[in-house]
Amino acid sequence: MPSANGHGPKNAILYARVSTDEQARSGYSLAQQIEALRAYVAREGYEVLEEVRDAGQSGASLERPGMDRVRDLVAGGGVSVVLAQDRDRFAREPAYHYLLRKEFEEFGCKIRALNDRGDDSPEGELTDGILDQLAKFERAKTAERTRRGKLQKAREGKVLAVHRPPYGFRYNDARDNYLVDEESIRVIARIFRMVGAEGHTMCATRLAFNREGVRPPSGGRYWSPKYIREAIKDDVYRPHTFEEVSALVTPAVAARLDPEKRYGIWWFNRRRYASKQVAMGGPEGRTYRRQIKVTDKPRSEWIAVPVPDSGIPREWIDAARNSIKDNKRQSTNGDRFWELSGGVMLCAECGCRMVAHACHDKRTRKTYHYYKCPKRRRHGLDDACTNKKHNRAEKAEAAVWELVSGLLKDPERLRIGLEAMIEEERAGMRGAPDREATSWLQTLSEVDQERRGYLRLAAKGQMSDEELDEALADLEDTRATAERELAAARGRKEALEALEQDRDALLESYAEMAPEALDSLTGEERRQVYAMLRLKVDVAADGSMEVRGILSENLRVLYENGHPAGEEGLCENGLASPFTTCSGCTGSGRPKLA
Repeated sequence: MPSANGHGPKNAILYARVSTDEQARSGYSLAQQIEALRAYVAREGYEVLEEVRDAGQSGASLERPGMDRVRDLVAGGGVSVVLAQDRDRFAREPAYHYLLRKEFEEFGCKIRALNDRGDDSPEGELTDGILDQLAKFERAKTAERTRRGKLQKAREGKVLAVHRPPYGFRYNDARDNYLVDEESIRVIARIFRMVGAEGHTMCATRLAFNREGVRPPSGGRYWSPKYIREAIKDDVYRPHTFEEVSALVTPAVAARLDPEKRYGIWWFNRRRYASKQVAMGGPEGRTYRRQIKVTDKPRSEWIAVPVPDSGIPREWIDAARNSIKDNKRQSTNGDRFWELSGGVMLCAECGCRMVAHACHDKRTRKTYHYYKCPKRRRHGLDDACTNKKHNRAEKAEAAVWELVSGLLKDPERLRIGLEAMIEEERAGMRGAPDREATSWLQTLSEVDQERRGYLRLAAKGQMSDEELDEALADLEDTRATAERELAAARGRKEALEALEQDRDALLESYAEMAPEALDSLTGEERRQVYAMLRLKVDVAADGSMEVRGILSENLRVLYENGHPAGEEGLCENGLASPFTTCSGCTGSGRPKLA
């Protein structure tokens, strides 16, 4: 790496990153990286402003808490250089290197790694760019070899010991197939017996397990309907004849099987997993959450691997599958529009979305509508969630709308709140979407220029066909990354524009309505207003409610024991519902702004 000796202050940020896979595979530690960087800055005379670490973060994206911190520090000015041990610590995609380099240059900062080969000259940048592309190519080839190796192993009739074996099985000594675990397979057999032979529902089965204290495979406390459903559908437990298995595997695998025995089928390459880290802006700053999307691959791509017979009668398994094939979730909406469902009303105790529940009284022939926490008795145990209250839907919806309509009837207060909301959203974004989109457009333009350059070199005979193919393939990968990030930047811009449109709609349409017109809005129209305000309603176990949103400083209400916030005690008749009043109650039951 070239020296940065020169005049003026030399302030550096040290950056270290390691992914979970790297930690497990090679012990590529953060401490080792930071130690190497400290030794370098001591030799070069840098002053360290901050040491930033990204633990368990992938280099396939720039969406990382530590990288956010680095970019914020650089944007604040006074940073000469950001240092990392290796170039791939910043990012594993050359396009991201380009983005960071251009972004930091705007603030007079350079991005450097201890394994840089070039300098600031065009030739040096070209050298580092070529090395980045070669490293990316080698990683792609390694991943492809690994994938092919797994496929070949599965085609040879061997399971891959990369995950926990299915419940009821354990790995053999070679860890290339299963053995039946006698203790846990009895639990699985009981599922099939209860659902298939005895006619129990999946819900009754899991509740029985929960009451008896049978530990689920995940090691938690409760059995889930999803696990029981997936177990019933899993071919690993269903006995298959030799003829059935032979039709699914290669002749070499079939030749090793005993024609007198039955086998289960473990499917490899069945699902596709796509994981990404998503950044979210909010009142507490920029946070991240992991999104995993699971999709089934075409059945033609599945690879069957024979495993030992589970010993569960096939007729139980077929009967259980037949009993659940037409299962549908029963509707509890009571044939009405629920204004606060779908994530507007939340349980303050566990954070779950409150669900709609309709209860029909045969004696009075009336239907009562409530919001309740779905975890209240989800597992058949009373301590699943402490919020056991049923909240009358009509009362809750009327109270929330009274609060919101009061805000709409004060246009100036609404306008100030909406402007603050938009500024908060803009502050939560990673830079200006327009500027980021422009940077990725420039990257796409440079990709086109490099492609034309490679083609000219090939035409002059200075590149072989194989070298040209590899170079163009790398450029296409960079193009795909740039197009993906460009779409994301445009998406963030569109989200901000949507907020501005919602602001205009609220100010121009709803805020100008007459009070009587506001009060006559339908449930669907009210729900649209809540969406524009990003409204959330938290309901506690004691029935108290808090209304919040991005406009949290303007929308806030608490109910306590049937009275507005700040009032004490129950009503004279002992009613504690937050939306119930009676003839003897002195509480108004009306919302109060904090």
